[in-house]
Amino acid sequence: MKKLLLATSALTLMSGVAFAEEIKLGIIIGFTGPLETITPAMAAGAEAAIAEVNASGLLLDGSTVTAIRADSTCGDAAVGTAAAERLVTSDKVNAIIGGDCSGVTGAILQNVARPNGIVMISPSATSPGLSTAEDDGLFFRTAPSDAREGEVATEIMMERGIKSIAITYTNNDYGKGLSDAIKTSFEAAGGTVTIVAAHEDGKGDYSAEVGALAAAGGDILVVAGYIDQGGLGIIKTALDLGAFDTFELPGGMVGDSLPENVGEGLNGSFGQVPGSDAPGMAILTETLKALGFDATSAYTPESYDAAALIMLAMQAAGSSASADLKNHVMDVANAPGEVIQPGELAKALQILKDGGDIDYAGASNVELIGPGESAGNYREIEVKDGKNETVGFR
Repeated sequence: MKKLLLATSALTLMSGVAFAEEIKLGIIIGFTGPLETITPAMAAGAEAAIAEVNASGLLLDGSTVTAIRADSTCGDAAVGTAAAERLVTSDKVNAIIGGDCSGVTGAILQNVARPNGIVMISPSATSPGLSTAEDDGLFFRTAPSDAREGEVATEIMMERGIKSIAITYTNNDYGKGLSDAIKTSFEAAGGTVTIVAAHEDGKGDYSAEVGALAAAGGDILVVAGYIDQGGLGIIKTALDLGAFDTFELPGGMVGDSLPENVGEGLNGSFGQVPGSDAPGMAILTETLKALGFDATSAYTPESYDAAALIMLAMQAAGSSASADLKNHVMDVANAPGEVIQPGELAKALQILKDGGDIDYAGASNVELIGPGESAGNYREIEVKDGKNETVGFR
């Protein structure tokens, strides 16, 4: 009998070890390209969630998670797709955090994620077109659609007494979708849109584009572009030529590098970026501060939440396979269940292990609606004395 008990105990221990595995999560965002100044903080946010889960030892019987970074470039869909393909075929990732820019994200979804059955949760791809994209239930995003940002931008401009606007947008899925959303909302609210004009990234001279915008006129210029590319060039040229002195800055233009690169001429400009004053932000702020990153940097809270949701869905599914976890992302993100903040991932994992329910609020006050995207919380900013200052939440 004693030998039988010992043998049974040994089998139990072996079975516990057998379930533990090395789980790999790909983080594919534009470490180079038009958003490269904000992606380091985004990656740090996702990796902070992974470190928190690993420290708990509670994910899937002690499994550990390894983050594998890949560069989407944000702007080159072919390069981003190839990088994602390597994550799936060579690195064997279980799921993907990303992409970041909408065009690249859509390409990865259709060319890599769907053919391989891999879950993606993007923290920053905001094109309205992704809301209706064929995704086989594999695609989610912790950032809201630009359809919502168009409404928020309009609210802000109307409250500031803006009656007419010119709009310039980066010539891709993100820029076109966002400019359309802002135009539609602003005109519905009674405002006038004098011109909607595309600009290309990577140019050295934007004087022709700014000349056309200035000729059309408008109280302010809305720049639906990228902080490290054409959007920056448009603003600097507009200030140099005296064409506009105030700019509306959507999410792709919000970051510390913009006022640093533009200078005092940007003071008084304003905008919005996904974000909230959820209780969890204070916790994440302290965590990332210790690592040298700013938790309020654009799309950083959403990156933490994207990683957290993937791992919590794994725990709820009892499996690290995308085919299994995809059916649990909405469950762990929404009510009913115990509300979970950053720093409480161990608590969440234990509740799920015990068969309970959680309602993950996270750093961005997550609530997934419709096709698995954020309902939409925004941080309103204004540039004052050369810095982005938070002036409210919506």
